[in-house]
Amino acid sequence: MLRIFSLAVLFVSQISLADETCMSPYMAKIVGQEDFVYVWTLGVEGIGDEQDKLVTIAVNPNDENYGEVVASLSVGGRNEAHHSGFTDDRRYLWASGLDTNRIFIFDVHTDPDKPRLHKTIDDFVEKTGGVVGPHTSYALPGRMMLTGLSNNKDHGGVTALAEYTNEGDYIATYWMPKDGDLQGAVKSGKYADGYGYDLRALPRRNIMVTSSFTGWNNYMMNLGEMMASPEAMAQFGNTVVIWDLHTRKPKKILDVPGAPLEIRCAWGANNNYCFTTTALTSEIWLIYEEDNDWHSKKVADIGDVSKIPLPVDISITSDDNLLWVDTWNDGLARLFDISDPFKPVELMNESIGEQINMISQSWDGKRVYFTSSLLANWDKTQSTGKDLQYFKIYDFDGKRLEHKLTVDFIEQQLGYPHQMRFGAYSLYGLRRPMSARFASNQ
Repeated sequence: MLRIFSLAVLFVSQISLADETCMSPYMAKIVGQEDFVYVWTLGVEGIGDEQDKLVTIAVNPNDENYGEVVASLSVGGRNEAHHSGFTDDRRYLWASGLDTNRIFIFDVHTDPDKPRLHKTIDDFVEKTGGVVGPHTSYALPGRMMLTGLSNNKDHGGVTALAEYTNEGDYIATYWMPKDGDLQGAVKSGKYADGYGYDLRALPRRNIMVTSSFTGWNNYMMNLGEMMASPEAMAQFGNTVVIWDLHTRKPKKILDVPGAPLEIRCAWGANNNYCFTTTALTSEIWLIYEEDNDWHSKKVADIGDVSKIPLPVDISITSDDNLLWVDTWNDGLARLFDISDPFKPVELMNESIGEQINMISQSWDGKRVYFTSSLLANWDKTQSTGKDLQYFKIYDFDGKRLEHKLTVDFIEQQLGYPHQMRFGAYSLYGLRRPMSARFASNQ
C-alpha cells in the first residue's frame, strides 16, 4: 500500500498541473481556453431572490454569450457562501456555507454550462464531531479535505480538518494541534493556537500546509464592531502547520503572526516553498524547506499597514516568478516579482474596484479574473464611485492589465460574488455548442 502511494505521489508531482494556478496538483487540467467561470455567490437581503447561488458566466471570447450570465442556480436561504473546490476528477464542485455549515455538491460535468445540485451535506457539524465553518474544499486522490474555521463549543477559532470521499461520505476528523494537545507536532515558536483556514498539498514533499484565521464569533460579526473590540481582535490565528500528507498527522507548527490566509505553493519540481499573506499585518510570508526542515519567514510588506490594506486572496503564476496579491480595503491588485522568493518586489498595482477579494488566472497567466465580496457582514455597502460588487475579466500581457468586461452583480440582482472556479467542455470530452443556452434554475 505504501509503495502504491509513493508511486502515485511521484507520478502526480511530475506531470499533473492545473488550469488555475492555485488548484490541487491532483486535479485534471484544462487544455487551452476555459469556457466558464463558476462564481459561488452570497445571497443578500433586498437583492434578487436573496439566496446563495452558483452563477455561471461564459468566458470564452469565441462564444456569442461571452461575458454573460448563462446559468444561475439558487440553493435556498443564505448560508454565508464562501469557498468552493472541485473533486480530483473535476466532475463535482463542492461549495460551502460558513454560517449554516451546509455543503452543496454541484454536478458540473453532465452539462457544464448548466450545473445542477447533486447533493447537500446537512450534518457536517454532527459527523465531524463539532467542526464549524467549512472553508477550503481541497482535492486529494478520491478524497476531499475540508478545513474548518470554528467549533460548536465556543464558536472560537479552534477547529479541525475533515476528510470525505468524493461521493460526500464522511471519513475522519483531524483536529488542529494546539497548546495542551500538540498531537506530536513540534512547536517551533510562540504560538500553537489550533486555528484553521486554508490548505495546500506538496505531494513531492509528502506534506500538507494549513493556515489560520478566526472563528464564527468574529467572521459573522459586523466588521466595525469587531475592529473596535480588543477581545475580538485578539482572537485571530498566528500559525501555519506542516502536516504529513500520508498519515494526516501534524508535524510542525510555525509562527506566522497576523492571521495568515491563503496559501499558494510553487509548482517547480525543485521549488519547495509556499507563500501566504497576513491580513492584520499586511505582510508576505515564505514557508520553505531547508535542511529537511520547514521554516517561516517574513519576506515583504504589502502597502502601508497603517492604512489597513487587508491582503486577502493571492495567486502564483505557473512559472513561480510572479505573485498577485489582492488588498480588499483599497481595492488594489498588486503584482510582486518573486523570482527570488526571499525578496519579493512590488512591480505594479491597479485599482479594480471599491473593494476586491478573489483572483483567478489562467494557467498561461494571460487572463485574470476578479471578484469583490469578502464576508456578508464585512463588505462595504457604499461606493465612492468605483464598482462595488462585481466580476471582472482582464487580459494580462506580462506588464499591464487590460480590462475586458464587468458583470455588475448588484445591477443583475445576483448578490455578492465570492469565489471563482473554471469550467470547460474539453474536460469531459464534450464539444462547445455553437450557441450557449441561458438557464435559470431558481
